Order: sequence, then structure tokens, then C-alpha cells
Amino acid sequence: MELRTPPPLGEHLRSPGLRSAMLVQQEVLHAAREFLRGEDFVELLPPLIGPVTDPGGRGAKAIDVDYYGQPYKLMTSAILYKQASLKGFPRLFYIAPNVRVEPPETASTGRHLVEFHQIDVELAGGTRRDVQELAARLLTHVVRHVWATLPQVLRELGRDELEFAELRQGKFDSLTHAEAVARLLARGHAQSPDAEIDWEGERILSLEADRPFFVNDYPKGSRGFYDREDREHPGVLRNFDLIAHGGFGELVSGSERENDYATIVTRMRESGENPAKYAWYLDLAREGIEASAGFGMGLQRLVRFLTGLDALWQVSAYPKLPGVIAP
Repeated sequence: MELRTPPPLGEHLRSPGLRSAMLVQQEVLHAAREFLRGEDFVELLPPLIGPVTDPGGRGAKAIDVDYYGQPYKLMTSAILYKQASLKGFPRLFYIAPNVRVEPPETASTGRHLVEFHQIDVELAGGTRRDVQELAARLLTHVVRHVWATLPQVLRELGRDELEFAELRQGKFDSLTHAEAVARLLARGHAQSPDAEIDWEGERILSLEADRPFFVNDYPKGSRGFYDREDREHPGVLRNFDLIAHGGFGELVSGSERENDYATIVTRMRESGENPAKYAWYLDLAREGIEASAGFGMGLQRLVRFLTGLDALWQVSAYPKLPGVIAP
């Protein structure tokens, strides 16, 4: 299906579809905060700018800002600040705005915006298994809450409760990155074994599923320097994605974090990053950063999954599509 582009802003803001999506978003945020606070997580407000941000991937770029004569960045992800915040807050979360200048060709995927938000969670001392279990329970809680609170809104959008039956029972599947690659190659999709699952690959796997599923063990080099390498399986990262069923693709990305100073510096250099840019972060790492694990759950992607709408711009009041100038 060819995705439509946003109408003029006034028309978009008056649309019944956007109003329904904002009602769903409101309940998603309420349920997420309710769940995380009930698990003793503390909500912090994330920074909007900093001397450096997550270097990102897949061609996305950060926006430069002049901060009193110093070159700063708008946050593409607050992940480095989550690790820093563990010094005072061992269980924390943000509702974090992110700005990523995505390649213009991603405007047609339905899954990319320049401005978006994440439910960002970090757990000191946590393992991948800990935060996967947490992400699964968070998603289950949110979906149950929205269906209990807004059933008529979801039905008017064409959603069927049966499509969420497995998820609402807390059922999730999992496979490794290598298994996902093999499955895609068997279906004729040319997925690289050394890279993230591409967007079409995610869509193929997502359409075949009847419940969300984890993809574990991405190869080293496919993700950021902060994802911890498996000591027992060199070249494999202790990370994961959580893919929604129904063709909606990735909802969550997370990992155990690398916290050893020397290893972080080495990983930065291996990925082509200049450690000097990360001076404040490396100073903290030299002092000692807590071992942790965490994840980011895309808010707009979650709302789109619940509402079944075609594209992320339909669940954003002020959508900015990659490559498209908008207010």
C-alpha cells in the first residue's frame, strides 16, 4: 500500500483519526508510568542537548546547535545520560524526546519520523533477561490497559481484540539474529548476517508472527559501542529487539551496557568514533559506571501498533517526515 503524506496542519489537527490516536497515546503514557512507578522506577527528565549524543545508525544524523559558542547536539537518544544517571538512580526511566535526521528515503516506510519519543528505561545490575522480562510485562500492561479503557476507540479504528490475544496473555517468542537471518534467506530476502535486520526483513518476520517476539544477539559492529559484547561468544552482543506482530516491526531496542572504561574506549575506536568527543562520559566511566541493562520503547510506534494506522505521522500531532519541511 502506498502511504499517504500528511495533509495541511489544520486539517490534520482536526482529523478524527488523530484525536483517537492522541486518546490512545494519553492512556499509553498513563499506563507506562503507572507500571514503572509500581516497579520502583523513578522518572527523570532527560536532557535535550549535550556535547555528544548516541552516534546512531542506518544513516540517521544528529542536529548541531550553538551552545554559547560550543558545538552541541540535539539528543538522538539519551542512552549515555541514562548510564550516567545510575550514579544516583539505580532504577530510572525517561519519556524522552529524540531528533534524528533520517535519510529522506525512510519517509515511505511508515515507521520513521525526525521527531519522536521513547519510553527509556535503565536498570542498574540488570541483565538482558531482566530487562526483556520487564519490557514484556510493560508492553502487556499497556496493551491490557488501553483495551480496558478505550475499547470502542480501538474498534472504530478497525482493531480486533483477537489480534492482541496472545500478547494480552503475556506470550512472547524469541529467536537469535542468526536464526532470523536464516529464516529471511530461506524466504528469498537478502539479509546480511553482519548487519541489523533491515526494515523489509522486520516487516516479513513481523507479518508471519501472531505475537511479539525478541531477536537476540546482534553481531558486533551492527550496534553502538555501549552494547556489551558477550564474553563467552566474542563478536556477539548482549542485546535485543522486540518486534511487534502484524507487520508493525520493531517496538523496543535494548541491551546490557558496556561499563568498563578501557573496553568502551576500544569499542569507540573500533566503530570510528573519536573518544575525545565523549570526554564527560569517559570521565564518569573512569570513575566507575554501574553495570546495567536497559531499553527504549518507541512511543509513536507503540501507538501505531495499537491503533493499526498506516504510518507514524498519523499518530503525531506535529509530524515531521524525513526529507519533508514541516512546521
